[in-house]
Amino acid sequence: MVELNSISQLTQKRYNKKIMKKILVTGGAGYIGSVLVPELLRKGHEVTVIDNFSYGQASLLDVCNFKTLTIIRGDVRDEDIIKKNIQNKDFIIPLAAIVGAPACERDQIAARTINLEAIRLILKFREKSQKIIFPNTNSGYGCMKDKADFYDETSPLNPISLYGRLKVQAEKELLDSENSITLRLATVFGTSTRMRLDLLVNDFVYRAVNDGAVILFEAHFKRNYIHIRDVANAFIHAMENFEIMKNETYNVGLSDANLSKLELCKEIKKQLPKFVFIESEIGEDPDKRDYIINNGKIEKTGFKPQISLREGIEELIKGYKIIKRNNFSNI
Repeated sequence: MVELNSISQLTQKRYNKKIMKKILVTGGAGYIGSVLVPELLRKGHEVTVIDNFSYGQASLLDVCNFKTLTIIRGDVRDEDIIKKNIQNKDFIIPLAAIVGAPACERDQIAARTINLEAIRLILKFREKSQKIIFPNTNSGYGCMKDKADFYDETSPLNPISLYGRLKVQAEKELLDSENSITLRLATVFGTSTRMRLDLLVNDFVYRAVNDGAVILFEAHFKRNYIHIRDVANAFIHAMENFEIMKNETYNVGLSDANLSKLELCKEIKKQLPKFVFIESEIGEDPDKRDYIINNGKIEKTGFKPQISLREGIEELIKGYKIIKRNNFSNI
C-alpha cells in the first residue's frame, strides 16, 4: 500500500508539473487582465504581469498573496523589459493596448507604438516554441454591406478606425509568425476590478442607473456582445486546446446577442423599467461598426459562453451601487 501511495503521489506531482504553465501577460492589470490573471493563478499557473498602471488602478492587490505571481511595473515598448521577461514562458498573452476608437484617435502615436509595434517587439524576442494568444476585436469587420449576412472568420475585414486597423495588422503578423491563436472579441461587458464605463453595455447600464435616460445615435447599428468572464474562459480554453486551435482566428461572442443599440436598451429596460431611451434623428455615432457575428467556429471546439446578457446587466446594476463616479473610462 505504501508503494502504491508513493506511485500515486509521484504521478500527481508529474501531473501538476505538466499542467502548470509559465505565462506572460502584458497589460495584465487592465479590464480583461484583472479578471483573467486571477483565474490563471487559481488554476495553478505561474503568471508574470507587465503593466504601467497608467489608470492608477489597484486591480491585482487581491492576488498579490500568490507566490506564482510576478508584477513588473513598466512599459511594453521597453525592449529590455520584454527581452528579459519573455524568456522561458510557455504562453504569451499580449493584452496591453490603447483600447477603443476614441482613445486611439486621441493619441495616435501611443496607439501605434503599443497596439502594433509592441506586438512586433514580442515577435522579435519570442522563441518559435512559445505560444501566443492575442485579443483582436471584431470591430475589424467594420460596417456590413448586407444585413442578411453573418460575419464569420472568412468574411472580409474592413476596419474603419485606427484602433481596428492596428488590431487587424497585429493579428496578421501574429498568424504569419505561426504558433499563435487570435480571438476576435465581441464588445465586452461586465464588472472588473479595473472597471471600464466606455464599453457600450457598461455605459448604457450606467446611464440607465444614474441618469435614467440615454439618447441613441444610429440606433439600428448592430453589434455582438460577450461577458468579461467568458472572455477569460476563452483564453483558458485556447490554452488548453492550443494544438487543435493554433494558427487560426476565432470570433468570441454570445450567439444570441447580435443586437442593435435599440434592442440593447430594451433588454436593459426589462430590469430597469423607468429607463427612457430616445432615438435622435440628428447626429451620428463616431464608431460606425455595424455587423452581426457568427461564433460557430469556436463553439465547435467545445467553447460555450456561460453568462447571458441578462445576467450581465443584473451584475452591472449591482456594481453601480458601488461605482458612482464616471472616472472608469478610456475616453
